[in-house]
Formats: sequence, structure tokens, C-alpha cells
Amino acid sequence: QSGVTDHYAVNDKHALLLAREVIAGLNRVKQYDLMLPLVDFPCLLVALGFAHLWGLPIGILGNNGVLFADSAVKGAHFIELCCQRRIPLLFLQNITGFMVGREAEAGGIAKHGAKLVTAVSCAQVPKFTVIIGGSYGAGNYGMAGRAFSPRFLFLWPNARISVMGGEQAANVLAQVQSEQKLRTENRELTEEEVQRIRVPVMEKYEREGHPYYSTARLWDDGIISPVDTRTVLGLGLSASYNAPQPFPSTRFGVFRM
Repeated sequence: QSGVTDHYAVNDKHALLLAREVIAGLNRVKQYDLMLPLVDFPCLLVALGFAHLWGLPIGILGNNGVLFADSAVKGAHFIELCCQRRIPLLFLQNITGFMVGREAEAGGIAKHGAKLVTAVSCAQVPKFTVIIGGSYGAGNYGMAGRAFSPRFLFLWPNARISVMGGEQAANVLAQVQSEQKLRTENRELTEEEVQRIRVPVMEKYEREGHPYYSTARLWDDGIISPVDTRTVLGLGLSASYNAPQPFPSTRFGVFRM
């Protein structure tokens, strides 16, 4: 009677049949494996694993989003394993940073995150980094950003690099100034005043976080097309294997338990 029903089921069995027909017709977005076009024989466990690129062994660390304490420990152990076997490392960055919050702090995100950063900074095997999405905050260091001198660091055209996202930074600054106004003048900022704070900050982050801004200042080794990634990495990996062999041994610092 309401006119908003698409299907009418006479019983439970009929309802399940209708549900199957609806699900079968969903317009699903086809998922794809980022690793398959890059390497010869991927053998991956979640986001870590060994593979061969142009016939040469390589260890791959890929992430998609925030890093938790368990993820950091897992990454640190994998880097140690690659260093012991003298296997180069490839980092695929799409990171929003390390997890924050009371629960994360109680779970040891600070000390476990430090293990990953220590492992990356101490690793003496060749490191290669491709920023395939976002690269924000301390996560940039945990995934072998420019500060830790990878042999090559490349960006995809959709990459973004900054301390935090532009919208998050704008919201933080607006909140800080709103609280200051509340303390000094006993009033909150109007919506117009908030926008005058937020818009310039977001524009600045968008401009300076753009890959063209980074590559124009030689903060990376170039912007590459996703379809050329395998070839570019293969050339870089081949060059690293033409360096004096074997790769120097790695001595890690003290990992907090």
C-alpha cells in the first residue's frame, strides 16, 4: 500500500530467492591485486612478503591506511628478516599515520612504532619507496620516506605528502582559534570566521602536498605512471645488485620490549 516495496515474498524461502536475485545483479567494483603487475612470483602474507622482480629477490612492505601496533611489530620483524638474508626492500606507501587515541597508546603504539622506524633507519640493504596514495605524518618515516635515504623514491600522480591531511589541519586550527576566542572574548567563532581560517589552510595543504610541488623541489626521484612501475623498479633493483656485493650487514639498535 505504501508503494515503496520492490519485491513481495510469499514466504521465507521465496524471500531468500529474491535476495539472491538482487545480490546477483549488484554492480560490484572489481577488485584488483596491486602486486600482480609488479612482480614475477608474489608470495604475500597480508601486506608483507617475498617476491622476484626481473628475476631478482625483493621483500615488499605495502600498507593501506593507518598503522597499528601489531602492524608495526610485524613490519619490523620482516625488515630484520630481509636484512639477515641481504634482500632489498620495496615500500608501497598509502599511509595516514600511526594509530592515535587512548587505547592505541595503552597498546604500546609509541614503542612498537619506534621499532618499525628503528628497523627502517638501520637497514643497510637497498630500499625503494613508491608512494601510491597518501603519505602523512610519522607514517612517512615508518614506510621509508625520503629522510631514511631509500635508493629511489617515486610517486604516482595521485600521491599526496604532508604532515597531515589538509581538512584535518584546517579543523584543528579552527578549533584552536575558536577556543582562544571563547577564553578571551567569551564567544565562539561564527561560521564565516571558521571558513576564513579553514579555506586558506586547505588550499595551502593541497598545493604543497601535491606531487608536482614535491618533485619540483627534488624531494623525490620523479613521478611515474602506475603502468611503468614494474619497469622502473626493475631498473632500480638491477642497478642496486650491480653495487658492491654482498650488501653490508645491518646492526640494529635496541628494540624496546
